[in-house]
Amino acid sequence: MNKAVFLDRDGTIVEDVGYLNTPEQIKFIPGSIAAIKKLNEAGYKVVVITNQAGVARGLVTEDMLQTIDKTLHKWILNGGAHLDGLYYCPHHPEHGVYPYKQVCECRKPHPGLIKRAARDLKIDLARSYMVGDKATDIEAGKRAEIKTVFVMSGRGREEKQNFKEKPDHITNNLLEAVDWILYNT
Repeated sequence: MNKAVFLDRDGTIVEDVGYLNTPEQIKFIPGSIAAIKKLNEAGYKVVVITNQAGVARGLVTEDMLQTIDKTLHKWILNGGAHLDGLYYCPHHPEHGVYPYKQVCECRKPHPGLIKRAARDLKIDLARSYMVGDKATDIEAGKRAEIKTVFVMSGRGREEKQNFKEKPDHITNNLLEAVDWILYNT
């Protein structure tokens, strides 16, 4: 079984611009590609777990979202790193149109995407982590029974008071989070 680090996308790997809807809006947070490379080198699967309610809201199509994801992965590859998986939830419980307006198990804070990735990639959740800048990232990790690291990048400063459960660690950014994970394993 593999160990993994699950990463939120917006505010953790790339700048949170609201609803990212074109590849041109992608701007990596400094150190995030280096952090992913460190995880690759340490033998962790690196999996992006992201809510993308912009699809439900009609702000981005799934085709464009997949183009954005391919561009993101290409730039990460160009930086000498790679992602082992990228899972997104296009749903929203209150906004949007059918089939995207729905309550689902894949939207964080539910752990559905983490559990799906764990099955697909043969991941041992007991040896894994969730890293994100929102309280829902931490809650999803806790519900999946994995260790959690909260980053202050993105919306971290405003989200910090919204925890239902405290994360295992709080740090400034993804690179510092990865250094903490690698030091503690």
